[in-house]
Amino acid sequence: MITCFDIGGSTIKGATATAADRLTMLGRVPTPRDDFEGFAAAISGIVAAGGAPEGTPIAISVTGVVDPAGGRVTCANIPCIDGRNLAGELETRLGRPVLVANDADCFVLAEATAGAGRGHRVVFGAILGTGVGGGIVVDGRLHPGAAGLGGEWGHGTIVATKLSVPPFDLPHFPCGCGLAGCVDTVGGARGLERLHRHLHGAELASTGIVSAWLSGNAQAAQTIDLFVELVAQPLALVVNIVGPDIIPVGGGLGNNPELIARLDAAVRPRILRRLDRPLVVPAELTADAGLVGAAALGMGAMA
Repeated sequence: MITCFDIGGSTIKGATATAADRLTMLGRVPTPRDDFEGFAAAISGIVAAGGAPEGTPIAISVTGVVDPAGGRVTCANIPCIDGRNLAGELETRLGRPVLVANDADCFVLAEATAGAGRGHRVVFGAILGTGVGGGIVVDGRLHPGAAGLGGEWGHGTIVATKLSVPPFDLPHFPCGCGLAGCVDTVGGARGLERLHRHLHGAELASTGIVSAWLSGNAQAAQTIDLFVELVAQPLALVVNIVGPDIIPVGGGLGNNPELIARLDAAVRPRILRRLDRPLVVPAELTADAGLVGAAALGMGAMA
């Protein structure tokens, strides 16, 4: 048995696990964002409530970037853990082994273990949520990459400016990472909204754009055409470099099977490998993906 956690900027969720897909929920508590003593106490309290045997591991999925070399966490949403070796400090306080991975990595590990990627050797998990993220699992093992940045296809100046769909020419939008022209600027929910605003001068939530498209709205259809064109090209490049067998898509936009099917249909003709089955598919795990991924991380370390 291990104790696993899914930690975001507002909530800490905990569970015990006897396998990655066999969880016993331990409830949730607010995240102490500015108080590390309170943060560690919250973790300790949930571990005690779960009754995991002394010395058994704790595995954590956390928002932010985790450097696998030194364990340092970069996390703007939870200031009290930003810059800390979170695993090392919790190990010292709690007397248990602690493993920490970022939430995107835990998402793909969950999908590879118990979701749409199970049975596949190479899984690339794509997140189309507020922004764009991703992670890589090979032979059941997470590939975090140097500095914990493996799978971050959302950044880098790679978005096309010459297009085969209207408006045919598009500027590179500035990105929060400091670059411009990143997939993150056009590929997540905020990116879809930015494209709709650029094309039509209208403010509409991403959910509204997708709903309007499914209802036959011409403006929304143009926005979706542009979105698919812009996202399919860099995702096809990821496929040619990483060679995934399957790409589960999570995040808010990943919840729409029609949109993901449209993206899959645009990606497959752009890759070197020829497939007669879907490659880009909706993720199967949603609410508990962080906990399942953390549990898989812990179970893998115990194997």
